[in-house]
Amino acid sequence: MDFKKLINSHTYDFLREHPRLGRRIILLGLGGSYAYGTDNENSDIDFRGITLHLSSDLLGLTEFEQYEDDATDTVIYAFRKMVKLLLDCNPNIIELLGLDEDQYLIRTELGGELLDHRELFLSKRAAKSFGGYAGAQLRRLQNAIARDSMPQPERERHIYNSVKNALEDFERRNAFAEKGTVRIYIDDAEHPDLEKELFIDASYQHLPLRDYHNLLGVMNNVVRDYDKIGKRNKKKDDNHLNKHAMHLIRLFMMAIDILEKGEINTHRTQEAELLRRIRTGGFQKEDKTFSAEFYELLADYEDRLDQATKRSALPDHPDMEKVGRFVEYVNRRTIDGDF
Repeated sequence: MDFKKLINSHTYDFLREHPRLGRRIILLGLGGSYAYGTDNENSDIDFRGITLHLSSDLLGLTEFEQYEDDATDTVIYAFRKMVKLLLDCNPNIIELLGLDEDQYLIRTELGGELLDHRELFLSKRAAKSFGGYAGAQLRRLQNAIARDSMPQPERERHIYNSVKNALEDFERRNAFAEKGTVRIYIDDAEHPDLEKELFIDASYQHLPLRDYHNLLGVMNNVVRDYDKIGKRNKKKDDNHLNKHAMHLIRLFMMAIDILEKGEINTHRTQEAELLRRIRTGGFQKEDKTFSAEFYELLADYEDRLDQATKRSALPDHPDMEKVGRFVEYVNRRTIDGDF
């Protein structure tokens, strides 16, 4: 498909005519399936981009975060919001910095400089951010199929991984380290209807009750999501189910690349065949639940992500001084009209 011709059509006139877009757009690229290389004849076309602020946003009282055009599924983020999301290694955002050259429809000089500085935003936060998104995808997957679709001990291990990611994200956002510790683990079950189950050891001192309640709530929500047994319209939901499974594995692939290689590889050229196989139901059984082969693949990627996190040479957090200098450089050029 000729995407450059498409964005020059009348449907996308807003890219040229809106006062916050136009020449202020420094990057515009493919999103979704076309970005990942997993598109098919039914795939929607998504564009994602970055636009510079107005001077009044930086010096005055106006504010702007993003522009959305629902008709074309186009989202363009303001530079400052984009930077904040990049610092958290947000999977849906950082993928814009990892497209192939021909997947960018607009790339200005400043857009190229941002791509040249993408390593500023890479840190071990990727393990938690991508792990959190993967956990959410896995919960969607499990909520959509019967509770007994895989052996109970295996299911408990997947619950453990999701709880662990959710707990680490909660602790990162709430300074709990000085208050004590919490440990979750799997052991032989005490409940008679389970083989294995999750246990928790917690030791806190002078922790506000409401904070402890919120902490338990985070873990309980994950377990509750897995334990739901909901009826689903299989004919309607199977495509979505396979997409969840595909994106689950894709998130692990991207996270491992970031942690092991320091690279953002959005277009999964080498793994496209595997991802397409997942999307087209290649790992589903006749009853539309997922095969043991899929869960073995998932377990392998979970282990690889864990090992990549431990071995990664990336810093724990981005160098905010360097990021700050780059942001100031871009903002100064914005104010001077030098873009």
